[in-house]
Amino acid sequence: MKKQRIFSGIQPSGNLTLGNYLGALRNWVALQEEYECIYSIVDMHAITVRQNPQELRERSLLTMALYLAAGLDPQENIVFIQSHVPEHAQLGWILGCNSYMGELSRMTQYKDKSSRMGDSIPTGLFNYPVLMAADILLYNAHLVPVGEDQTQHLELTRDIAVRFNNAYGETFVIPKGYFNPFGARIYDLQTPEKIMSKSSQNQQGILFLLDDEKTLKRKISRSVTDSLGTISYNDHQPGVKNLLNIFALLRELSIEESLAYFEGKGYKQLKDGVTEAVLDSLLPLQKKVNELMDNRSYLEDLMLHGAQRARALAKVTLADVEEKIGFIPRRTDEYRD
Repeated sequence: MKKQRIFSGIQPSGNLTLGNYLGALRNWVALQEEYECIYSIVDMHAITVRQNPQELRERSLLTMALYLAAGLDPQENIVFIQSHVPEHAQLGWILGCNSYMGELSRMTQYKDKSSRMGDSIPTGLFNYPVLMAADILLYNAHLVPVGEDQTQHLELTRDIAVRFNNAYGETFVIPKGYFNPFGARIYDLQTPEKIMSKSSQNQQGILFLLDDEKTLKRKISRSVTDSLGTISYNDHQPGVKNLLNIFALLRELSIEESLAYFEGKGYKQLKDGVTEAVLDSLLPLQKKVNELMDNRSYLEDLMLHGAQRARALAKVTLADVEEKIGFIPRRTDEYRD
């Protein structure tokens, strides 16, 4: 039976966090046996806010290294840089011509971010969901791993695909969300009511994948708990609940097993246990990343190979779309890849 196809991507716009690892990267590795997986470093999305060019290039390379260090097999999966496949931008324009300003202006992320920018709102921030739709529809992905913050964008993608299909005939697979059954959301260690985010202004509550050992220990030891002194899993103790989630996910235990492990112990033992679990996972990951970054020619070869494989699929979809909307087909001898 033909495998269903999954598409997902991460922006290289900042250091990835433990939340990115547990909520995305590690789960992607688990999916690669069951699905045909396409994973992108979405650098075109990153420039919706101005980036330092050298830093963007370095972070894109580093994100590729993190994908591989986390366990993604570049032979089994298609792993590539978004801007290396120009069909993303080409389809994005076409889909933008089949989208409405009203539906884009209702996107929650756009409203939240634009409210802080006054009149200087980049049009890329407004059009961001259309490019995301192009990312997904270009590969006719059946499933898209999404968190709660992206479900609205996925619904827009589905609406655009249905609209195009109705206007021009069956073209796109209508994608569905893939909601991770294995994990829990990871929250900020200082403000456990907020998701652990790489864009947080206070980075003392964020565990970055490449934080050194001393920094990781310090951040966990200073994580917010409460004055109750008991290790329980409930919403009244968000800091303790968050630490238990981190421990359970990293040790691949149930919450019940984790509570049993810490039975009769205090918050110091909880933080020590979480620290050990974090270091056991991240230090080997960091070693692999450093080895990969020391072999840039290998990473660059993988980028080229991944882009070639992605383009082989993307060209077919784009050619079908362009024919249906009335573009004159390109002659194959008119340009070179």
